Amino acid sequence: MANAAYPLGVHSTSPVDEPVITDRHIRSFHARRSRIRPSAKEALERLWPQWGLTIDGDFDFASTFGESDSVVLEIGCGMGDATVAMAANDPSTTILAVDVHTPGLGVLLRDCERQGLTNVRVAECDAVTLLTDHIPVESLAGIRVYFPDPWPKQRQHKRRLIQPPFVELASSRLRVGGTLHCATDWQNYADQMLEVLDAEPTLHNQYGGFAPRPAWRPVTRFERKGLAKDHTINDLVFARV
Repeated sequence: MANAAYPLGVHSTSPVDEPVITDRHIRSFHARRSRIRPSAKEALERLWPQWGLTIDGDFDFASTFGESDSVVLEIGCGMGDATVAMAANDPSTTILAVDVHTPGLGVLLRDCERQGLTNVRVAECDAVTLLTDHIPVESLAGIRVYFPDPWPKQRQHKRRLIQPPFVELASSRLRVGGTLHCATDWQNYADQMLEVLDAEPTLHNQYGGFAPRPAWRPVTRFERKGLAKDHTINDLVFARV
């Protein structure tokens, strides 16, 4: 999915700072503004006032979405191809797509307009800050984390997003019955995810282990790369209890 730095992104190739874990929350990284295509730049500038969210002290989740809205947070939307597909297949759900990769958000806005989608909102921010400071408890219908950066070296594992503090925070923002859905093509990360998610008392494993791949989850760019390397794709679906 997203090509951005922890904790929002997936498979980043840019230099990043070390995350700082405090009693409050995990602090992550600055937005990356790599080269942006003219069509994406134009869409970003024109469509942001309508569909983009500025996450600051004035942002109010309840007034933005309404109590009746079914909102799913997608952490690390990348170029947005999977986001567009999911939004088109489920118009009753609003996807809040979050990333720190500015060009990708422009492409996502452009493609949503081309398909006439009105159920996607985008934000350029740190997902942990968003969850901690701006999303109320028990307000999300789901959280999706697809193919986050695996940080494959042992010394890098502390940078991985799916760790106990994040899972506890994410679970607290889910409504009862809401789902936390993760996917990865790195087996040792999948095993870590399963261990961490199983240990969170407010979550229930919907399948007792790894989940069968949901037919509705689009194949992502990083998933294709993993499959090309003969990696096993693992999905994990946990519900808030």
